[in-house]
Amino acid sequence: MTEIAEEDGLQALRRSVAACRICRDAPARGMEDRLPHEPRPVTIISSKARILIAGQAPGLRVHQSGLPFDDASGDRLRQWLDVDRAAFYDRDRFAILPMGFCFPGYDATGSDLPPRRECAPTWRATVLAAMPQIELVLTIGQYAQAWHLGPARRKSMTETVSAWKQYLLINDGVPVLPLPHPSWRNSGWLKRHPWFEAELLPVLRNRVKNLGI
Repeated sequence: MTEIAEEDGLQALRRSVAACRICRDAPARGMEDRLPHEPRPVTIISSKARILIAGQAPGLRVHQSGLPFDDASGDRLRQWLDVDRAAFYDRDRFAILPMGFCFPGYDATGSDLPPRRECAPTWRATVLAAMPQIELVLTIGQYAQAWHLGPARRKSMTETVSAWKQYLLINDGVPVLPLPHPSWRNSGWLKRHPWFEAELLPVLRNRVKNLGI
């Protein structure tokens, strides 16, 4: 009965998140514009997954499909994790919670805008509290790293990812493993930092395997 009640509670939480329109109807102070399109929160909230992927915000393709990381970045992320699509989208294996639940739109240069400011203060603590079974948090990009690492985060994303052993092995509470964004735009970064694939990825894949993925 307890498991049924917990799942019912998560279902209600999922419905509340899916219905959220705060970025369109009540934008945060300091945000100049409302979300310019119909919101479509994209998350995977789980009662069983032991790994949480904390990303930035959906891109346009993800906004259209409703599946997180349903793009080339997701293909690379799945390579990093050494899992296929079926495993990646199994909510008993992975929970996915971006800093911004909805596609934020584009800036003047055609790049994705940062995650909306409304999501994290409104939802993040509540959703994380509903997933106490999480044993590893993968923080992708600077916004997720800022939230989950707080003052322990380094000055740059590169410095933060370089210090991955500190967060994974010494971090109080749930271990955190910082990652760069898997966008193919970061291919140059990966070439300049070969230690990421040589040292960090084997540890990541081993953790994923040990957590029963």
